[in-house]
Amino acid sequence: MHGDAMMARRTVLAGAAAMAALAQAPWTLAKLPGGGVKGLIGGASDGALDKLAQPGAFYRDIAVRILLPGAGGKLASKLFGVGDKLGLTTNLTRSLNDAGGQAAGEAKPIFRAAIDNLRWSDAPALVSKTDGATRYLQSSAGGVLYTKVSPLIGSALENVGAYRQLDQLAKGNTLMASAGLTRDGLTKSVTEQALKGIFHYMAGEEAALRRNPAGLLKGVL
Repeated sequence: MHGDAMMARRTVLAGAAAMAALAQAPWTLAKLPGGGVKGLIGGASDGALDKLAQPGAFYRDIAVRILLPGAGGKLASKLFGVGDKLGLTTNLTRSLNDAGGQAAGEAKPIFRAAIDNLRWSDAPALVSKTDGATRYLQSSAGGVLYTKVSPLIGSALENVGAYRQLDQLAKGNTLMASAGLTRDGLTKSVTEQALKGIFHYMAGEEAALRRNPAGLLKGVL
């Protein structure tokens, strides 16, 4: 076998071996330069946010659907009374999910900054799990992400008319505030639920990237 052919064969075999090792031992991602865990979770973050930013994405998926505060919206329905019978709470719920999608579409830089600011080498145990990087980001930067995403949610709730709808439904209802059905309470609840949904999607994206790690190896081999 000629020298060039031998070298090419060795390169192919080395690449295949590296990909097999990476798929069977996800913790090795932590040792990869450049792409490494940051590349993994960055790709998972972008993928999740792109999907949830699609019109109607939050509402269509019951696993991440954003509901009104108070027992998954059930308490709100009771408090709204006639408004609920007229379908106004359903319209408000759809508006909440639209707001979540709008915020997801604007949140990429916020998630990327949080990813860049973490020391991923500090979490070898979490990195070994199929959703380990997502878990680590959630536990380590969840508070920061909430602070940064909350204003996006507030603006989105205003843009889609959710605050206006809430005000209309709350007229003359003195029990609303105690159920968290105020503008501030709504913003808090939607932010928490939106982030929970984003991390849920990120975990799925991360697992998919681990099953097919070829993209993460570009520039490494």
